Formats: sequence, structure tokens, C-alpha cells
Amino acid sequence: MRDTTNDASTFPAARLHPRGGGLPVEVTLIAQLGPGGGDRLIEDASARQRAHENFVDALDEPSTRIGGIDLAKGDATSLYTFAVGANGHPFHRHAGHRVFTAISGGAGARLRFSTASAGQIAHDPHAFVAELNHVDVPPDSVFVVRFGGGVWHQFLPLRSGSTHPALFALSCHTNELGGDLAPELHRRVLDGAASIPALTELLPAAVCALLDDPSFDATRVPTTVLALNAPADQRAAWRRGLGWLGGALARVRRPRGPGAVVGTPRVRELDVVPEASLLRTQFAGLPVHEDLFERVVPSGAFATASASTALAALLTGFLESRPHGVSRLMAFRNVLVKPLGLRTSPLGCPVSSLLSATAQVTFAGRFPVLAQRVDTADARAEVILGADDKHLAFRSCVGVERLPDGSMRCTLGTRVRTRNGFGRFYMAVVDPIHRGYIVPAMLRQAVDHAVGALGGGSLTAENGELAASAGVSIAACTMPNPAIASTRASANAHA
Repeated sequence: MRDTTNDASTFPAARLHPRGGGLPVEVTLIAQLGPGGGDRLIEDASARQRAHENFVDALDEPSTRIGGIDLAKGDATSLYTFAVGANGHPFHRHAGHRVFTAISGGAGARLRFSTASAGQIAHDPHAFVAELNHVDVPPDSVFVVRFGGGVWHQFLPLRSGSTHPALFALSCHTNELGGDLAPELHRRVLDGAASIPALTELLPAAVCALLDDPSFDATRVPTTVLALNAPADQRAAWRRGLGWLGGALARVRRPRGPGAVVGTPRVRELDVVPEASLLRTQFAGLPVHEDLFERVVPSGAFATASASTALAALLTGFLESRPHGVSRLMAFRNVLVKPLGLRTSPLGCPVSSLLSATAQVTFAGRFPVLAQRVDTADARAEVILGADDKHLAFRSCVGVERLPDGSMRCTLGTRVRTRNGFGRFYMAVVDPIHRGYIVPAMLRQAVDHAVGALGGGSLTAENGELAASAGVSIAACTMPNPAIASTRASANAHA
């Protein structure tokens, strides 16, 4: 690969000048976010984009028009958002001028441009390759791109086989009517019905075949590498790994702030563990890390189920409805701690002992627990989960309580006793993500699962009230599940 890197005291930039004249392709690097910042932003923005009324998913470039032309007031500009995922998108071009600002994902982005004209390609497809250039953008970066109409371009992650998205962009079409538009497309633009795929022309098949031919060597394409710091640092494995984790968090994180509508009963952290909680009996009198989260669901969410039946459904939810992001975090943690001889599990740590096959006590005849308590009216039920390890011991309390107004309080609390300096260091590192994401996500998803399983409906995103939905019978939450038993055995084999 022939790289061009230049020291710059201002914004690093690449300018590709077409041999036949015309506007240059300009790529300017503006700033770099913290590790994982790009993936988190892309996942969050992509989720909002999918909810937009003008959303279009085509050509591996999901997009939406967020601002159309207003020719009556002399405005021919338009605004679009678009995303490019881990597989990139096909080479294509547009008739009009383009300017966009983008964020790259955790593996960086490769921007491929060819300024060969349609006439040159028709005469000799190799002209496309002769005019081909690459610009490499580092991970988690803010950058700006500008090019004229007719420029062939393709965007994809910098690393082949990456699981990171390539980029998310806000694009300005400086003149939606610009370039050589076909009459039908011109009319569509005037009617306000334009979209990115409608304005896109794909690369001719002859050139695609040329690029797919084994003789084509992409490493010989002239490449400009943009970086705010040393390129080796930008491509370091630690940054890619943290970006992957950030993307996992973003995929399950609910949007917050202006414009976000979140009306389902929220998970909140309590200031103290109530005296009546069974968790209070664990590690009594010893210094511990402690937390307790609750989610109160409306009357009728669990139909007429007793607290113990609802608790069985909730525990089933922890096993069968695991947040994808938590599972990926656990997989990453397991890789890190296995060489240290620490305990591993595919299930989120607070309830990982549900996969144990050695417990002497079970709740509802199937869930391994350390302790349990159900009041005489079966209005409140709690179990204690937990395990001991080299660096710490933890106990988790899962509880369900029917409140006087008929609503149900579901709780998940944890106490951790550290055993050595490494245990204290470990807790300092994991506590923020434990409180900020893992426990709230697990409790939220397990409650949703239990509500559906007990036939009480599902919690809507509008106001937290119940909406009719087909549910699994109560028996499904109280009878042994062979699939879970198999999962338990498999997990212990891995542990």
C-alpha cells in the first residue's frame, strides 16, 4: 500500500484532484471521540433514523430525509442522514454535489473514491481503477467529506471482517436538482419524493467484475491515512475492543433527553436496602458493596399471579431473555478473567448462579438458590443467589412484592464482599457499568418476559399501561424446562 501521511498543526485533510479537472474530493478529519464513542453514537442515531417517517432501507445504506427542498423560497438544498454498516455498501455515484459530516465506528472507515467518468469507463473499465484512491479515517472520529457530482464512492470499515459499523453521516445535498437528472427523477425531486437510493447510480457490472477479480490488488491503491495521533495508536486492539463494548451498550440503551419518549415503568436504584429485605441477612456486619434496583409494574401486569409465581416467572426471564449487550460483556469478561482462574459464566453476574448444578436448595422445584422466603399471604417472595470466588463473594436478592394498589414491585439487589486487593480493584472497575447498565438492563428485560409469560399483556412504550398480547401460560413458568436444564449443564461445563 502506498500511504501518504503528512504532519499537520491543524485539521488533517486529504484532497484528491481528478486528472480531467473538476472539483476535488476533500476529506477533513476534525476530532476523535473516546474509545467506543463512535459505535455508541452510530447505534443510537441509527435507532432514531429507523423510527423516522421518511426512513428507507436500501442498497446497504439505510437513510432518511430530514429536510427537503423549498423552491418557493429559493431553497434547493436538502438534508439526509445515512448509515453504513459492518459490511460496507456498494460503489455508486450521484448526479449532484455532496457534503456530509460523519462519525466513524470502532474499526475506523475506509473511503474509496474514483473520479473516472462514465465515458472513460465505457471505453475501458480499467480507467476506474486508474482513478481509484483510498482515504483511511481512524476509529471513533468526526470527519467532513465534500465532492462533486459523478464521483464514484464506497464506504466500509477500515478492517476487513470487522463487526463495527463503518459510519453514520449527516449529508447536505447542496442542490437537490443539480447534475444530469433523468426527467422522471427530476419530477420526483420537485414532488418532494426524493431519497438517497432514488438518487443513486450503481457501478456498471463490468467494473464490479474487475474489482472482484483475484488479480485486483487493493493494497496497491494509493491511500491517504488521516490521523490526529500516531496511526498505530488509532488502530490499537484496545480501542477496537472498547468500541465493540460501547456498541453493545448502545444497542440496548434506551434513548434519553429531548425528543426521546420513554414511558415504560423505569428501573431505578434505591438509596438503601430496606430492613425487611432478605439481602440484609447476607454478610451482616461486614463491609460490602451494596445496591438495590426496583421496577414497579402496574396492577394487572402479572394478572392474578401470586408473588411466588411471579418470582418464578421473573427468574425464568433472567434465564431465557438475556440482554444481548450483557451477554457480550460477559463473554468479553470471561476471556479476560479465565487465565486468572476466576469463575466464568455466560449469564449476567448478579444471577449467574441460576446456572449452578450443585445447589442444595431450589425455589419452585427448579431454581438453585442459597435461601428463600415467601410470606404467609404469598404477597412477597424473595430468593438469594450468589457464589464465592478467589477475589470476592457476592450475594444477589431477587424479589417480588404485591403493593396495596395491586401493582408489583420487582427488585434485584447485590452485596459484594471483596477478599483481597485485586477484588477491590475489580469492583472499582466494574461497579459503574454494573450499576449504570448491567443490573437495570437485566431487570427490565426479565420483567418484560415475566409480564408476557403470565398472560398479563405487554408494557407499551407510550405510557406503561398494559396492552393485549398473547402470553405463555402460568404453567410454562412453574414447570421444569428441559431447555434450561440443558443450558445449565452446558454452562457448568464451560465454567
